Amino acid sequence: MLTFTLMKPEGILRLHPSGPLTEQDFERLRTEVDAYLMGHARLNGVLVRAAEFPGWENWAGFSAHMHFVHAHHKRVERIALVTDSAVAGLGEFLAEHFTSAEVRRFPLADERLAMQWLQAAS
Repeated sequence: MLTFTLMKPEGILRLHPSGPLTEQDFERLRTEVDAYLMGHARLNGVLVRAAEFPGWENWAGFSAHMHFVHAHHKRVERIALVTDSAVAGLGEFLAEHFTSAEVRRFPLADERLAMQWLQAAS
């Protein structure tokens, strides 16, 4: 399950995965982000906050996630991974590999610093 908030004035997308990610999660996300990008050149940042990475519900969820990244990665300035997860390093590596965005990892306790870093991109 993926909840998200698009902070339109700041151009920052906040993502909070809290259960296995589904194809429907990325359909909802795509609709919202595509509508925003119709009137804006880019997202200044994406903040992903998760205590642990929940994985995907099935192959369709994984595929929808990869399609979303492929369709939007050139229009994101920065990505902040806010997590204490042991696999965060892998997430950071993959994000750097599959996007043109600048990627940084922050501990959960430093979410405010992560947001400040994203806001500095605008």
